[in-house]
Amino acid sequence: MQITARIDSSAGPKESAFSIDTLVIAGWAGRDRDKMEEHIRELEALGVARPRTTPTFYRVSAGRLTTADVIQHTGDASSGEAEAVLLAQPGGLYVGLASDHTDRRVEGYGVTVSKQMCDKPVAAGFWPFEEVADHWDSLILRAWAEIDGESVLYQEGPLSGLLPPGALIEGYCGTPDLPAGTAMLCGTLPAIGGVRPASRFVCELRDPVLSRRLTLSYKIEVIPIVEDIP
Repeated sequence: MQITARIDSSAGPKESAFSIDTLVIAGWAGRDRDKMEEHIRELEALGVARPRTTPTFYRVSAGRLTTADVIQHTGDASSGEAEAVLLAQPGGLYVGLASDHTDRRVEGYGVTVSKQMCDKPVAAGFWPFEEVADHWDSLILRAWAEIDGESVLYQEGPLSGLLPPGALIEGYCGTPDLPAGTAMLCGTLPAIGGVRPASRFVCELRDPVLSRRLTLSYKIEVIPIVEDIP
């Protein structure tokens, strides 16, 4: 698949078409074991089984990535997770912002299946990785969820709380380089107040060193579930 992207670099913005044939989601990618345990427990409370190994890498159809500002999902048990995303192209490695939107009901019986159930919104803006590599841990991830008409802070913290890019790439590929055409979501932070659904999800990745940010906002339209069996 292809997405039309805007590369915001020190040389100025430019439009580019990115080709993506592999999408992988890094789960249980916390660097702080205590905070990762917090995230594991909040998902266990929803019936999600504890992972056998950490981190875990889930393959998802690349076609699930979308820059649309509205996604549709069957039922009201889905929710977003703000994540930095690495995108490898022939011209280099880029950093973006995405949401690992997931069906929580399905996640209770199969995490891999749940990852495939929902579109994965991604912001159209990207930074060259080389421009943030030396201060990666300083990047700030935030998310807000619109619940019952009110916007609440849903996630917040620096990327120092998650495994660094090199460790994730090595863990997935066994080499230091992410293959061209691969997008990797890099893990998420615990939800403030617990994982729960929302009608709109807004997130940002802020670079306090270079004074810039990437933003992503999308609405969730619920498709009703019609049960076939009374």
